[in-house]
Parts: sequence; C-alpha cells; structure tokens
Amino acid sequence: RWLDLCAGPGGKAGLLGALAAQRGARVTAVEVAEHRARLVSQATRGLPVTVLAMDGREVGADPKLPEGHFDRVLVDAPCTGLGSLRRRPESRWRRQPSDLPPLTRLQRELLGAALRAVRPGGLVAYVTCSPHTVETHVTVTEAARRSGVSVDFVDARPLLPAGMPGLGDGPTVQLWPHRHGTDAMFLAVLRRG
Repeated sequence: RWLDLCAGPGGKAGLLGALAAQRGARVTAVEVAEHRARLVSQATRGLPVTVLAMDGREVGADPKLPEGHFDRVLVDAPCTGLGSLRRRPESRWRRQPSDLPPLTRLQRELLGAALRAVRPGGLVAYVTCSPHTVETHVTVTEAARRSGVSVDFVDARPLLPAGMPGLGDGPTVQLWPHRHGTDAMFLAVLRRG
C-alpha cells in the first residue's frame, strides 16, 4: 500500500500507479483541492489508484486511512518553488518572505502525518523543489522530532542513478541545476521505527 500525500495534478500518482500495477500494489492519492483531485483521477484512470479529496494532514487520524496503514509514502510538499527558478524566473516575484512560515508549518504537518500513516519499518520520501534550508533540513528534522514516532534517516544517495556526481555526504540529497541539470530538488528518506 502506497500513498501519494500531495498528489495534484497527478503526474507522480500516475507514475506510482503504473509501478504499482507492475508490482501488485495499490496507491492512494490524496489531494486537498477538489479540482486538482479530479485531475489526479483523470491522470490515473485504469491504474490501481484510489483518489481522495482531503487534507493530507488528516491522514493517519482518519478512520479510512489509519495510522500505520501504508508501506511507502511520498510527500512532495507545497513549497516556495525557488528550486525551479531556472525554468520559471518570474516565480521569484510571486513569493514574499512572509510566505515562508505558513509553508514550513504546512510542510512539517504533512510530513508528520506521513510518518504516522506509514507502518513501522515503512519508508517516507520527503521531496521539495526548494534549496532553502528551512524548507529542507529544518523541516525534516523538526517534523521527525515532533511526529511522536521513532524515525531513522535512510541514505537517499543510492536511490538516485549510479555515478551521479556531487550528492554530498548524505543521508539527504540536494540536487542543483549547475551540477545535475535539474531543478534544485531536495530528497530525504525516513524509516519509521
């Protein structure tokens, strides 16, 4: 049982659904915005994906999605999007410093819900398209500390293509446009104890 916690508009849920179909797994895709949940439904039609329009922070507390229900959880959290400036330079004018506190609170709450929703021994991947430390390392560390469950960091580097340069010392990975030819993406993988 896999969970895509922030599923809209459906690209990742579609990929996860295709992988799940090959492996005999099922995906639950959660999206808070109704119109984006409909897009997820369209993108995953014919795949083993159940789409729920609900607040991802309620996962683990909702009887339909109880604590410890999932084997794997993906949290591609809403963020400032600063990591995509090379593709969307105008986005720098859409954000204010005052946007950061509510976003990081949301990120922590979503990751905390994911850590409660995954079974003991299960994995949570936290991904964001931001290089901002407050949205990456600080959010992950704080969410793990506040989650109320035992959490271990898993080295994310082996999960990326072999030979990819400049991945640092782990266990998290920060990708950079000038090094990796990608957006400035961050990845942390956590295992619930």
